[in-house]
Amino acid sequence: MNTTLETGSRARELAAICGAGHVEEDPALEAFAIDGVAPAIAVSPASAEEVAQVVAFAAAQNLTVVPAGGFTAMASGGTPERIDILLRTTRLTAVAHYDPGDLTIGVGAGCTLAALDATLAPNGQFLPLDAPHPDHATVGGTLAAAMHGPLKHGYGGARDYCVGVQFVTGDGKLAKAGGRVVKNVAGYDLMKLMIGSYGSLGVIVGANFKVFPRPGGRNQTRTFVLEFSSLSGAIHFRNFVRGSHLTPLCLELVSPRAQEYLTNEAPVPRNPDDYAPSLPGGAPLARWRILLRACGSETVLKRYRKEMGINLSTELSGDEETRIWQHVSNFETAVLERHRNAMFARMNVSPAAVEAAVGAAEQAGLDNNLLVAAVGRVGIGALVLAFIPLSVDPPSAMQYANAISALRSALPLDSAVVVSRCPQQAKLHFNVWGSSPTDLECMRAVKRALDPKGIFNRGRFLV
Repeated sequence: MNTTLETGSRARELAAICGAGHVEEDPALEAFAIDGVAPAIAVSPASAEEVAQVVAFAAAQNLTVVPAGGFTAMASGGTPERIDILLRTTRLTAVAHYDPGDLTIGVGAGCTLAALDATLAPNGQFLPLDAPHPDHATVGGTLAAAMHGPLKHGYGGARDYCVGVQFVTGDGKLAKAGGRVVKNVAGYDLMKLMIGSYGSLGVIVGANFKVFPRPGGRNQTRTFVLEFSSLSGAIHFRNFVRGSHLTPLCLELVSPRAQEYLTNEAPVPRNPDDYAPSLPGGAPLARWRILLRACGSETVLKRYRKEMGINLSTELSGDEETRIWQHVSNFETAVLERHRNAMFARMNVSPAAVEAAVGAAEQAGLDNNLLVAAVGRVGIGALVLAFIPLSVDPPSAMQYANAISALRSALPLDSAVVVSRCPQQAKLHFNVWGSSPTDLECMRAVKRALDPKGIFNRGRFLV
């Protein structure tokens, strides 16, 4: 059968499930292309039951399905084999339940982080899921990609406060894991498995969370900006904080090169000597910084000020404080706006290995004509690295591949470096996920159990 006719026939069947107004066909879908691969059809179901019907239809026809939310993290992963159906969850926005007294809420996967925050704010509560672009990032997409921001230092990641998920398996069955309350521990912990699975095991259609009292009010927040002449000095302060009774909400490392991307000011034209320094590796452009965000009474904040010592540079509050943390969360976007060929990697190492890992990243970049800017949760070893092309001409694909390979080989075995974005041609030369420290055959068995025909995100994840 002609491909166009096949697509038209499938679109009509999907329209019977979701309504004609919620099914789109190519060529209107070029804007949703992933690594140059455009979807044949995009569909937006209105309920979990409709999602299940769409997936069951796809499985019966052996059609590949790519789940999508706000499209804020779709550059991650390998290049898809093809995209027969782009399944958008943006209509799944209902609040299933909210009990302020019990500190629990359940929402649809298409609810944006900003909308969720607006629901919680009137009761002085919030969810510390501070992923980038909250106006567009959806709950389901954020969980699937295990996205996080600076608040992960103080509150942990989504696996720590997500208490239940609802999802659709690869054969179109509705399933759930966890429950509506924190103490629910029945059954296998599929909830944590779904978080960070990048839509390869199922389509998340809803989630339940434990929420927290909102910082502010009687307990004020302040951000202390500390400066250090070296990375070693910053790590020494980090060790002091970790060994003290201080409990900051955020503890963020900012490298000298990252600082220009955490401001609203227009970039200053660069001195060519920054790219061709007289000394190997070049002199540092600025000092290393740690941003420490504290919350508490004035007495508590006075104690923080006392403990900061001579390295305290600035204290931020109000709008200034809000802006700096927005800049940190949107670091990748700020870099990308100026350097469209930049590569980004999420590096997770033990706290003890942070100093050596950042040094290895900078060296791997310089060896391949790439400058490295880094921000991240220095207290827990979760950092975001930007590899910025050094030369005027676009670098070769092998420069990106060699830089990542050199960095991975320099890290301990319990570390991970996942490339979250890079030029499309570079993906042909290395695995964006790296090698898995776990049993791949076990992962494949789980994949077969939940997605028997392998229709979800084919070619994009590890298995």
